[in-house]
Amino acid sequence: MKKVSILLFAFTITSLLSAQTGKVSDDLSMPSKILKMDRKYAIYLPPDYETSSRRYPVLYLLHGGGDDQTGWVQFGEVLHIADKAINEGTATPMIIVMPDANTGKRGYSNSPKGDWQYEDFFFQEFIPYIEKTYRIKADKHYRAIAGLSMGGWGSFIYALHHPEMFASACPLSAYTGPLKREDLNSDRLNQFGGNITEAEKEAWYKQYSVLELITAIPEEQVKSNKPEDQKKKVRWYIDCGDDDFLFEGNALTHIAMRKKGIAHEYRVRDGVHNWVYWRTSLPKVLEFVTMDFHQF
Repeated sequence: MKKVSILLFAFTITSLLSAQTGKVSDDLSMPSKILKMDRKYAIYLPPDYETSSRRYPVLYLLHGGGDDQTGWVQFGEVLHIADKAINEGTATPMIIVMPDANTGKRGYSNSPKGDWQYEDFFFQEFIPYIEKTYRIKADKHYRAIAGLSMGGWGSFIYALHHPEMFASACPLSAYTGPLKREDLNSDRLNQFGGNITEAEKEAWYKQYSVLELITAIPEEQVKSNKPEDQKKKVRWYIDCGDDDFLFEGNALTHIAMRKKGIAHEYRVRDGVHNWVYWRTSLPKVLEFVTMDFHQF
């Protein structure tokens, strides 16, 4: 009898522990008509997803250059970090979606000539597919975006282009695009092929330079309390290491946002451009986006 009791106790403890663990799948795919190919993605489902019928807020978590949809899973330890934050109550249960932006051409932008439309794919196909396939609250108030390095750039660009889509955005160690027009060299555009005209370069720069986009925001829109302008408000959390080679772009973006009166959290911590830094950033990101998911 004693042995049976011990076994039942062990089984109960194991069941409780397993109930507190989320699930990650990192080799999923969906078809894209825009990109004319299948696109991979990874997803984190919170611990109670399989046992509940509720809908969840969603965080789109973007990888950096050279990685793919598995980066945040393998190196970022998203399963462990998200489970810990949810179990400790610092983050609400949420779905985390990690798309692949490293197949075909690298990056989150459309091409200058319009023959590789990754941003169009992301908003017109990927988000609708994800939010129909999984139990997600498909509303700005329950949608956030974050990413590191190239993915930090994607976070900036997507939230600046579509502020009506995201409650919060968290660029980490972000590439911010060319800091000046003359910084847009051929290396950045080589992946899109040759024969790019100066007019196409100029248009791409205005569309994908973070500083240019911030400068272009009308000040009256920032200060406005009109309902239509309030729908375009995004809560920002910007984090970059003090020894990161992308520090200058993040610092200049912080200054530009301050001059514009755009509210944001700006954090500079001891660190460089590596996974050690980003693994310590992710818990704060989950806590930050949770504040938006809970206040509505």
